[in-house]
Amino acid sequence: MPGSNIETRLFINNEFVEAKGGATFPLHNPSTEEPLVDVSAAQLEDVNRAVDAADTAFPSWSSRRHSERAALLYKLSELIERDGDLLAELQGKEMGAPFNTARHTVGQAADSLRHIAALTLTTLGESSLNTPGTLALDLRQPFGVVAGIIPWNVPIIMLAWKIGPASGAGNTVVIKTSEKAPLTSLQIAKLIVEAGFPPGVINILGGLGPVAGKALAEHMKIRKIAFTGSARTGRLIQQMAAASNLKAVSLELGGKSPMLVFEDADIKQAAISCATGILANSGQICVATSRVYVQESIREEFMRAYKAAMTAGKIGDVADRSITQGPQADKIQFDTVLRYLKEGKESGAKVELGGGRYGDGKGYFVEPTIFTDVPEDASIHREEIFGPVAICNTFKDEADGIRVANDTEQGLYASVFTQDVDRAIRVAKALEAGSVGVNQMGFYMQSDMPFGGYKQSGIGRENGSKIVDSWLEHKAVYFKYNVQT
Repeated sequence: MPGSNIETRLFINNEFVEAKGGATFPLHNPSTEEPLVDVSAAQLEDVNRAVDAADTAFPSWSSRRHSERAALLYKLSELIERDGDLLAELQGKEMGAPFNTARHTVGQAADSLRHIAALTLTTLGESSLNTPGTLALDLRQPFGVVAGIIPWNVPIIMLAWKIGPASGAGNTVVIKTSEKAPLTSLQIAKLIVEAGFPPGVINILGGLGPVAGKALAEHMKIRKIAFTGSARTGRLIQQMAAASNLKAVSLELGGKSPMLVFEDADIKQAAISCATGILANSGQICVATSRVYVQESIREEFMRAYKAAMTAGKIGDVADRSITQGPQADKIQFDTVLRYLKEGKESGAKVELGGGRYGDGKGYFVEPTIFTDVPEDASIHREEIFGPVAICNTFKDEADGIRVANDTEQGLYASVFTQDVDRAIRVAKALEAGSVGVNQMGFYMQSDMPFGGYKQSGIGRENGSKIVDSWLEHKAVYFKYNVQT
């Protein structure tokens, strides 16, 4: 079978093992639609094995010096960088990311791990002498066994964002990968062993959401779970976490990100940014620039530049490293995007560019697409498509632009292009989003800044200066002392 040397088994207690009963699920190459590998699908018994391994490892791991945990995270970041080309190629095979896009995510993941390693060294508690006769301490202690459920679109980054701060804080971790993209995480499992992590500290399971994901969300030994994915699944996880042991939950749930382009903007750069923001990873990014709003006076000029930017790339099989847009991740996602294209046309919106399948029918490729004059109640205007499909409407003035940008139940990322600094500050404050880019290319973010959403885009934050602290419990301890000599 193609790719038979690729690791497909479960990673439990620093060993690769088959799932209970030999359960598997198939994976196909989205560029060719050909079978790639069959991947072990974790069953309830496998989840229990992984949790037990993590539980056994916790006392020793949590008692290690912070510097030891930080050193292991830093070593893992170096190994990920070393094997960056291999990981990027594997991500292309499993979910269709172009090589350069995937290689960039490798660098982001390594950078995040280095940032987290540094934070691990500086995570401290607090003390108080505010009450005479009492020395009060705020201790920071790990939860214990924690879990992460990661998505398929940028699996290398998402794995780093979950295992880094969780293990750096002293927790032991069980990760469930997406059934669309498990292979890069299992490859990184080999690097976890090479880096020197003890058995049971990090466990990685391939599996299906209704089985393995459900088992993690309901597991009584797991004290916190972090999920990145759809709002529908996020709600289910929160419900299961509450119904089991009220485990802590953090959620990053996608977006419908707006870009406001004002009449004083650098139109060419704004157009390139909008195109980059929707075409990167074939639009399969939670912060994709899927809603573009242009001030009325520059509509025609902007649209010419936007179309040129949207058609400047190269679409095809990501085995070719010069490709800039690959396929959708699988047939399910491909069919979902085609359904939205159909609904967009039926809504009365105008197709300015694209609007259909790309190529000769082989591979899950979609044309870069722009809809204009889109009704505000149309599904393509209000719902996350996760494909190379953008809407481009106009706005009258600053107040109208803020109104249309905020007219959504999602608030993960937003952008504004303007040369007016005062306006940029006003609009950035007014936009209801967890991150805002001002004159930035595509969707910009940094490891040292928090990332997460307003409204239904999630609960909690990834990255930033407080990320390790978010994986720690707070414990108040009160010492009585004699105030008199």
